[in-house]
Amino acid sequence: MKYTKLGNSDLNVSRICMGCMGFGNAATGQHSWTVDEAASREIIKRGLELGINFFDTAIVYQNGTSEQFLGRALRDFAKRDEVVVATKFTPRTQEEIDGGISGQRHIENYLNRSLKNLNMEYVDLYIYHMWDYHTPMEEIMEGLNAVVKAGKARYIGISNCFAWQLAKANFYAREHGLTEFVSIQGHYNLIAREEEREMAPFCRDQDIAMTPYSALAGGRLSKHPGETSKRLVEDSYAKFKYDSTAEADGKIIAQVAEIADNRGVSMTEVALAWLLTKVTAPVVGATKISHVEGAARAVDLALTDEEINYLEELYVPHALVGVMAQNGKQKAGNVV
Repeated sequence: MKYTKLGNSDLNVSRICMGCMGFGNAATGQHSWTVDEAASREIIKRGLELGINFFDTAIVYQNGTSEQFLGRALRDFAKRDEVVVATKFTPRTQEEIDGGISGQRHIENYLNRSLKNLNMEYVDLYIYHMWDYHTPMEEIMEGLNAVVKAGKARYIGISNCFAWQLAKANFYAREHGLTEFVSIQGHYNLIAREEEREMAPFCRDQDIAMTPYSALAGGRLSKHPGETSKRLVEDSYAKFKYDSTAEADGKIIAQVAEIADNRGVSMTEVALAWLLTKVTAPVVGATKISHVEGAARAVDLALTDEEINYLEELYVPHALVGVMAQNGKQKAGNVV
């Protein structure tokens, strides 16, 4: 495994971040394809053996059971100061808004719940899961600064936002002496490259880490034509993201398969090796031990310039997901 700094923080993270959305009680959450605690533990344990020290979850993943599974496994298999744990919070609910719960109070409440689920005193990275259009940005930044000052989060990150929003928030924080975002978790993979237009150049300029989700497009970039999986069949949100461009994407996926076959490696390795040339640490979900093993091998696969150009030449623009326009206002989309 190889390691790098997370943006301008002092967090030393593995080049692969284990995404934990696939862990949790399938009977109580929003996804039917997640794996139970016993399987989750084995995957997490194997990831640690392979040198992965960076783990990403969220309070909304399977109603908090993803956090619970991750926390118990790390407590049994790792030392707390040797792993980097990230979790995320969502915008205020309408009930909270009606009840007068401020943005600051919302952040504190949600982080306290996450820390209880994880059974930890702090998280290394607390991520703003999607832009809250019903809460002033200033309240969010003040709330995040407060939990960092309290020692409950070491750093903060953001997910599912536009580049201008990240810029606005960080420049506000800088002007007022508050904690700034050190990472962005956006939607980015070989068949969804819209982050390259504005977000990637901004992050390079500001030394902000890119830790994209959907690194394998919900499994599409890891499957030969005709292959399937429980998630490919049942993940309705992934279908929303990719079905409308399936024909164009399929040509790129075929190129991934071609290079993988020529190299004698998996499609997972090729797709992630490409992404690793662009970002700090992709968030890679795993519901089988083979998934995390393939992701770890990708770190050592070096693609040639010719292979990279070949993989990129057929890209077509995609509609944004995670962030979208609604009723004339830019608004965050579904939670991932």
